[in-house]
Amino acid sequence: MLNAFLTYDFLQYALFTGVMIGLLAPLLGVFLVVRRMSLIADALSHITLSGIAFSLLLGSYIPFMQGVNPLYMGMAFSVSGSLFMEKLRQVYIHYKEIAIPIIMSAGIGLGVVFISMANGFNTDLLNYLFGSVIAVNRSDFITITVITVIVLAILVTFYKELFFLSFDEEQAKVSGINRRLVHLIFMVMVALVIAASMRVVGILLVSALMTLPVASAMRFAKGFKQLFFYAVLFGEAAVIGGLMLAFQLNLAPGGVIVLLAVLILLLSILFGRNRKTIGRFPLKKRTHSTSQSS
Repeated sequence: MLNAFLTYDFLQYALFTGVMIGLLAPLLGVFLVVRRMSLIADALSHITLSGIAFSLLLGSYIPFMQGVNPLYMGMAFSVSGSLFMEKLRQVYIHYKEIAIPIIMSAGIGLGVVFISMANGFNTDLLNYLFGSVIAVNRSDFITITVITVIVLAILVTFYKELFFLSFDEEQAKVSGINRRLVHLIFMVMVALVIAASMRVVGILLVSALMTLPVASAMRFAKGFKQLFFYAVLFGEAAVIGGLMLAFQLNLAPGGVIVLLAVLILLLSILFGRNRKTIGRFPLKKRTHSTSQSS
């Protein structure tokens, strides 16, 4: 494995890209899980699939599109889906969760139509669905690196606002936080990370990388910051271990990564602390003290 890693560029790109995804997905997953919005990742992953299928469809008719990375079209669809989902949440103010199945259904419908117009599945589309070690190229690596820098910068900048919205949305509004803008920025970040993750993990499995490490971390973390630490630790372990096993066994990396994440979750349930909630009292207490100080 080490010799192959030093020899082949695509393995280096896959590993470095996987490390970045293993960092970003659990970080955003913490906010998704705490805010009970985990299914948003599934909805956006399906709309991303539509973008990939549409890009491949255009490539079969327009020669120019054959040289365009389908990742860009997937990102465009994913970001557009996140913006439309936010609009639906404003329309159905008392039933915000209905926006998730609407976007998911639209994504599946569009994806099926585009795939059928392109005469069914091909190797490229299967790689996007389930991930592929050899599919990661220099363009993907550069794109995901840029996304990683942008997302980390935004998380650091808006950490306080996201923290408030996660535990006390009404208090955040009273404190003068533009919750609609912050939530919109967060949704766009989730969309970008989902689109960036599909090369390694696969579109249909990326939501698992956002939730399973967080679920495992809940068994050990005593507070919000520890939840981030353990989630990233378990996410990186699943991604790096999954990529190595996938290369050795010649399997789709997405499935292996998710299975490792499930194994880590089962071990955390068996050996983690027996808690019904994750650090509930310390987190609530911190929220009130923060609001008082502000």
